[in-house]
This record gives sequence, structure tokens and C-alpha cells, in this order.
Amino acid sequence: MEVKLHDIGEGMAEASINCLLVKPGDFVKADDPLVEVQTDKMTAEIPSPTSGVVKEFLVAPGDTVPVGTPLLILDSDKKVETEGKTKETAFASGSGQGTVAVMQKAEPLKPFFPRILASPYTRKIARDFSVNIEQITGTGPAGRIVDDDVYHFIEQSKTKANNLSQREPTLQTAPPPTGKQEKTVPFRGRRKQIAKNLLYSIQTIPHCTHFEEIDVTDLIEFRKELKAAGKNISASAFFIKALSVCLKEFPIFNAVLDEQEEEIRLLEGHHIGTAVDTEDGLIVPVIKSVDKKSLPQINQEMKALTEKALNQELAISDIQGGTFTVSNVGPLGGSIGATPIIQHPQVALVSFHKTKRMPVVNEKDEIEIRSIMNISMSFDHRVADGATAVKFTNLFADYIKNPKMLLLELV
Repeated sequence: MEVKLHDIGEGMAEASINCLLVKPGDFVKADDPLVEVQTDKMTAEIPSPTSGVVKEFLVAPGDTVPVGTPLLILDSDKKVETEGKTKETAFASGSGQGTVAVMQKAEPLKPFFPRILASPYTRKIARDFSVNIEQITGTGPAGRIVDDDVYHFIEQSKTKANNLSQREPTLQTAPPPTGKQEKTVPFRGRRKQIAKNLLYSIQTIPHCTHFEEIDVTDLIEFRKELKAAGKNISASAFFIKALSVCLKEFPIFNAVLDEQEEEIRLLEGHHIGTAVDTEDGLIVPVIKSVDKKSLPQINQEMKALTEKALNQELAISDIQGGTFTVSNVGPLGGSIGATPIIQHPQVALVSFHKTKRMPVVNEKDEIEIRSIMNISMSFDHRVADGATAVKFTNLFADYIKNPKMLLLELV
């Protein structure tokens, strides 16, 4: 039977083959991982639909294939069992000479390659350090290779290399070649999928970006008070909760434009995606039902999703269903602004930038130093006008300037 690449989430169109987790001749059970693939949002393993023997691979690492492509051919367990029973019957019913004849006609056994047990993230660590994972001895359950096993193997390899270099005479190295050196970076996997999604979004949605300055001085002081009381809630949690409150007043930004039906669908529930910058590119886990959660709940869930994203442990359900997206680039140093690209089919996105201490003229015409943060809001100009976006960000600014108001919005 052919094992095909299936859609593992959110209308996936294609995936890149990271590595093959078994070899031809391996016996696998149902749900055993066969191939590791990379989409624009996550790394995943394609499991075996049934038990049997791997006969032949139809793809190779580095290939990018569409959904529905056959990945390998698997001899089902029933066929293997039938062949085995036939040979056993011939052996039991025949005489000694018959037994020799059967053994002479039998095909030589294929070499057995034990399946390497390791998570996609552990395999990625090995690939990043150019380590053959088959050389590593696993210490996890059933011999599973864990992250520490890879790091231990790397350290052992370094020690052996150092000892060898001390024993061998130092060779005079040749001068580096002259001329320009070029380095190529593979454009596939998540990076390629991100590019396709962004290109489709920018070509489909007429983006309009509104910039605003937000005074976060009182928010910073309020967070200090909470921290002194043993409650450490991040600024991003306040931003996300404030946006959810604003979406109740401006549901047009929590919507989907259906051009075929010629209607704008206002969505129930605020499922807000939080962009996370990982080594393999941007990924957006989603905090579900923000409108029904308190600040501490939002803060806790956001931290958990960020950690899973950085460790490549996100489930498909963690990245599905977003209705609005936020991107906090402030910690990276971006202070002026940017034009963030909307995640289709959503209609809006807000970016938070670096907070700066600036002189501000207050209502008494006095100059004081305040903490000011820029925000960028991109929205689909087909579903909303600039005035609506300004009103939205003004309301958001009011909640951030007076963060204790959010305590009235615990749920």
C-alpha cells in the first residue's frame, strides 16, 4: 500500500521532507513514525497507518511535495503474516529433504535496521550539529534518544577530536582561496511556506497601516505593584487583554471577508495569535477564547505556548483557529514602527514596538518624562476605514494608560 502525505492542519498545501525515520526492510507497527516533514508552521511526523514492512521510499530528504503525494510503499502486516505462515506450513509438513529444498529456494533475509526513536526537535539538534543520530545511544524509555543524549554525544566527540589533535603533528594549512566566496541557504520548508503565505496575503488584501503612540508609564508602575505582591504579569498579557476588550466594541476587526458570498462574517470568540520568533522562522500559536479569560490565565497560557514554540512542541490545535494576531517586536529593539502583514484570512494585526523614555507636555503645559510605545495596526481596507482603526487604537490606548480598568474585565 502507498502511504501518502496528508493534510496535518489548516489547509496545508505542501511540505518538505526533513528526514526518513525508517529504512527499507524495517518492520513498523501502526502509528509508528515513518517520515518527518516540515510545513510553514511546524515539524511533524507522518505515522504508519498499519503494521507492516517498509518496501520502498518514493521521496528523499529535501524534496518539497504537495498533499496527496505517495511517500513510501508499505507491505501490510497481513501480507507479511500470510507469507510467513505459508513458509511455516511447508517446513512443518515436509520431510527433512523437503525442508532443505524450501530453505534453498528462500530469498536471503534483508538486513534489519532498528528504528531510531527520537522527537523531531531532538533530530533537529542532531542535524544542526551534523551528527548522525544512528550513532547515538538513547537513554530514554525503550532506548529513545533524548536531547541530553545528543549533547553528550557532541561533547564526547569534541573530547576525542581534541585528544587526537594533540597526538597528531600540526600540519601547515594552505592559504584560503582568493576570490569571492558564496554561500547558499536552502529556500524550502517553513521559510518557503511563510513566503508563499505572505505573498498571497499582500497580493490579496489591500493593507492600510495606522501608527499610534501609547503612554505605558502607568502600566509599568502597575506591573511593579503586582510584582511586589507576587503576581508577575507580562506587558504582552495586558496588551492582549486590552485588545480583546476593544474587539468587543469593534467586532469588524475580528472578522473574515467572504468574497464569494459577498459578506463579512463577524466571528464569535477572540482567538488571538501571538507571533514567536524561532530559529526556523516565525510561528503563531493561538490563545483561544481570550475574551473569556483573566489576565493571569492569558499570561500563563502565553508563556506555555511560547515555550512550546521555541522547543518545536506545538500541536496542530495550538496554531489553528486564530481570528486576530499580535506581534511584540519591542524586545528586539524596533522602536519606530513597521507595516506588519496580515495573516489571511484575518483582517487585522497589531505590532508593539520598543518603549522609550521621552519628554511629554502634560495638560498643565509642563514637561515630564514618560514611557512611550509605538504601535502599528495593519487592517484590511475593504472591511474597515481609517477612522475606525483610529477609534480602535484610541480605545486601546485608554486601557493601557489606565491599566487598572482591565481589572473590571477579568472575564
